[in-house]
Amino acid sequence: MLLALDTSTAACTAALFDGDQCIAKADELIGRGHAERLAPMLDELLAGRSADTILVGVGPGSFTGIRVGIAAAHGLAIGWGAKLFGFSSLALLAASSGIEGEVAAAMIGGHGELFVQQFDAEFKPSTELLNLGPMAAASVIAADSVVGPGAAALIEARGSGDAVEAWPSASKVFRLPEHLRQLSPAPVYARAPDAKVRSAA
Repeated sequence: MLLALDTSTAACTAALFDGDQCIAKADELIGRGHAERLAPMLDELLAGRSADTILVGVGPGSFTGIRVGIAAAHGLAIGWGAKLFGFSSLALLAASSGIEGEVAAAMIGGHGELFVQQFDAEFKPSTELLNLGPMAAASVIAADSVVGPGAAALIEARGSGDAVEAWPSASKVFRLPEHLRQLSPAPVYARAPDAKVRSAA
């Protein structure tokens, strides 16, 4: 069995697969509190079952949320002796939207900036992963439909297109290209942390 989970946004999502068939899923829009909600959600979802492979969203997105999901995935992988891989959280967001054809995913980053990336109809990236202000993002994202919590800011800056409120669902992870669900299970923050380590005097 395979367990997929993502905590990179205000959503907390997990799904259990037998082969590539989703046999159980949980999608909750919780805002904050992933650390408190994820473990009970997984307990309910698994119902005593375990997985031999785990896929975890590695970002970009919420700094704290990403770390919560990856820490939980590492813990389960150790306990189960399971294989562990990461997947692109922006790609999952795009794949969860239900939009056919080219689509861009946008999440809200720090300091009013956006994490954005554009994907083709098979959810293969057609731009690099970018961390830009809304105006700069609007100049490089051409897809008419933009999904996710940062979509409205991008569309407002561009003045055209459709902003679609959407959230990632782990049940859609097999819609991603294989190389986007075989990433290293380490955080992809896409920007430097605000806190700086003080150098030694």
